Parts: sequence; C-alpha cells; structure tokens
Amino acid sequence: MINRCLVYTIAVGLASSACTQIGPPKDPVVTAVNVGSDALFIGASAVDANTAWFSGTGGTWALTTDGGETWTIGQVPGADSLQFRDVHGLSPSTAYLLSAGTGSSSRIYKTVDGGTSWSLQWTNPEPGGFFDCFDFWDEDAGLLYGDSIDGRLMVVTTANGGAQWDFIDADRLPAALPGEGGFAASGTCVRTSGDSTAWIGTGAGSYPRVLRTTDRGKSWTVADVDLPSGNAAGIFSISFRDPLNGIAVGGDLQLPKDHTSNVAITNDGGRTWTPGGRPITAGVLYGSSFVPGTRTPTIVVVGPSGADLSRDNGMTWTQLDSLNYWTAAFHSAESGWIAGTDGKIKKVSVGR
Repeated sequence: MINRCLVYTIAVGLASSACTQIGPPKDPVVTAVNVGSDALFIGASAVDANTAWFSGTGGTWALTTDGGETWTIGQVPGADSLQFRDVHGLSPSTAYLLSAGTGSSSRIYKTVDGGTSWSLQWTNPEPGGFFDCFDFWDEDAGLLYGDSIDGRLMVVTTANGGAQWDFIDADRLPAALPGEGGFAASGTCVRTSGDSTAWIGTGAGSYPRVLRTTDRGKSWTVADVDLPSGNAAGIFSISFRDPLNGIAVGGDLQLPKDHTSNVAITNDGGRTWTPGGRPITAGVLYGSSFVPGTRTPTIVVVGPSGADLSRDNGMTWTQLDSLNYWTAAFHSAESGWIAGTDGKIKKVSVGR
C-alpha cells in the first residue's frame, strides 16, 4: 500500500483532508461496443451512469440507456447532409444537437422523446457564420460559440430551453482577433459551470485565448494561452473539474505527427494558464474530459492519433489507445466514453 495522498499533494500541490493509506487506482479498462453505424462520431454527452448521447456525420445520432448494452441510432429527417458536431443530453428523452457548417448548415435541433422526433430550433442567420460548440447550465439556459465575422465574436444564448436564441451584443464581447474562431472537433470548445460561469477556447487567430463569463454572457474577461497558434491551430477543447481548475488542449492540424506543447492548465478559474505535460499521443488533441469522482485530478484527452490518461492534473500521461478519436465524455470514474471514426465508440473505466 502507498500513501497516495502524499503523492497527490506533491504532484498537484494541494493538501488533502482525507489522507489515508489506500491502494493505487485500478488499471483503466477500454471496451468496444457495437453501435451499428459507420458514422464519424464527433460529439458525446454522458448524462448518467447508463445514459449517453452521441452525434456525428450524415445527420446521425446515437443513444444508450443501459450503459452500452443496446443502442438506438438514427438520422434526423432532412439532415442527412449535416454534420452534428456537438450534442447535449439532459435525460434519456431530451437532448440538443448542433450541426456545424457555413451559413444555414449550422443548426440546432431538439428532441423530447428519445429521438423519435426532432424539432429544428434555430438556423444560423449569418451567411458566413459557422457554429462550433455549445453547452448548457441547466435545462433552459445555454451558450453557443461560432467563428467570428468581421471582427465580431459570435456568441449566442438561450434562456428558455432553445425556444429562442439571441446573439450577445458586440459591445458586451471582446473584439475578435483576425481570423479568430473555434474548432468544431469534439463539442468541447465551450464549457459551462454552476449557475452562470462559462469558458470558450478559441483558435485560428494570432494566438489562442480563453474567454470567461461569470454572469451568463453579460460580461467577459480574456486570457491568452501559450498553445500552438496559426490559422489551423489553437485551443480545440477545454474542460473544468471545478470552478477554478481546468485544462485547455489543442495543437496544430498541420503537424499531425509532431509532439508539441499542446496542454495548458489553470488553477484560478481561467484567469491565467501554465503549461501542462506533453501527452504520449502525437499531433493535435480534439477533445478532453475531466473524470468525476477520482482520488486525484484525472483527465482523458483524445485526438486522431489516440487517447491519453493523466492522473495528476495533466502533468504526466499514459496512452489508453492509439486509434482515431474525436470526443470524450465522463459521468464517473466507471462510466466514460471515447468515440471517433468508423462508428467507433468505446466505454472507459479509469478506476478511482
């Protein structure tokens, strides 16, 4: 047996109030499931220990309500040409889908009957606009981010379950950097927390930034992040384990085989960012997810070259898999998911 609280305190720099002699966590278990699709799955939402929603290309969505034993899969009628880059599940019956694409190809759909029917809630009114990701504080209030247009950041909110979506006025937002936008690669470039806090990770501009609001978008602060920059580089995903501690990951699409410094961490709610450890997986990282309920700050990141696990807040990494993944979502240490190309979805247990 080892004093894991002592290891945790040294590695992460935090004291634990429950330091007891405990054993190491179990080795992670990655289990393939048979969904019955060949779509590229891009978005994932873990609702509870048994329920998870997924979204992907060809207007595809997938749902399990029994931990991956069985699946419901379908295409949203009239949306077979769309790519659903993000999904947010509220329950086994209610979920939102976000499609990404130029102009009217960016849309939001909602189901309240487990996918039996879908209603089109909103279509992007900007001909040159492009939606990237969204997230919700609760069943009514949500926040959406899209690529900038003419120097204006595109941030949209709803307060009534998606019945109405409204652009945040430009005078409430920071000015956009030239070319600044996001990456619709995993549905995790926006994260919400608590009742009113949210973060947006940007890219494709002069340098990556994290935008932060604590009042549901009424006001914003900005922090520069030292990750790869350029028109195909920046922050692809952000994840927070609590209101103060988070991670930003990404890289450069033009360097698919390189190991770059593509992880940054914050311990002050996103006001400042410092470098994390370099993952085992090469190239850009598309998605990230903190794992709730673990003894130490545990994170899973994914990208086209694989999936990695960190048990020390992103400072050191081990590889979970070497296949092509786009998204990750965890409800608990025993109930998580990674998904990607060719209809690939795997269930992940990382141990506590």
